[in-house]
Amino acid sequence: MTATALAPEDAGRLEQCVTEGGVAVFPTDTVYGLCCDPDSEQAARRMYALKGRPSRRASAVLYFSLAPALEMLDDLHEHERAALQALLPGAVTLLLANRGGRFAPACRVDPATFGLRVPRLPEHLVALGSVHRPVMQTSANLSGHADARALSEVPRELCEGADVVLDGGELPGVPSTVVDLRDFAQEGRWHVLREGAVERDAVAERLASI
Repeated sequence: MTATALAPEDAGRLEQCVTEGGVAVFPTDTVYGLCCDPDSEQAARRMYALKGRPSRRASAVLYFSLAPALEMLDDLHEHERAALQALLPGAVTLLLANRGGRFAPACRVDPATFGLRVPRLPEHLVALGSVHRPVMQTSANLSGHADARALSEVPRELCEGADVVLDGGELPGVPSTVVDLRDFAQEGRWHVLREGAVERDAVAERLASI
């Protein structure tokens, strides 16, 4: 697998792009993504238009490290916080109760639900860990098409329409596993809505350990 190491300057370009309302193509621990400011409806609409994503569909909010995510989510219940620490960072997207009404552009028509991603960055992408602000993230493909595991697989119109494009080499190519934790705090229940890079049994094992 080819690995292209990102530099601190790349992380700075990504963070500046998102801060200024732009859209970026970037690598994760799973597939290539598109991202923008999760608090900007204008940026969200531009990203959705590039991808052809239905405007009602939610997108995840991605933090590049766990600490700022936990700091932001100061209304987590004890069991929810333990679940996040057991599963993140990792190739999972966690659906949580959005008690604080955060990131409305990412939540779209379901403001009560918040999707959280914190990737486990491989060595050649660790520079992205210096990006402290969250990003609104979706896969860098045309809606309904295959995910991109290499920059060459990202549709040309997405790269041409983005303000920043980062090449992280070839990625695993399997999307994140989506885990619904909205009933976890009160009832201890969780559900895998999409099995991807992390198998359901691995999720169960980690949650059973808390």
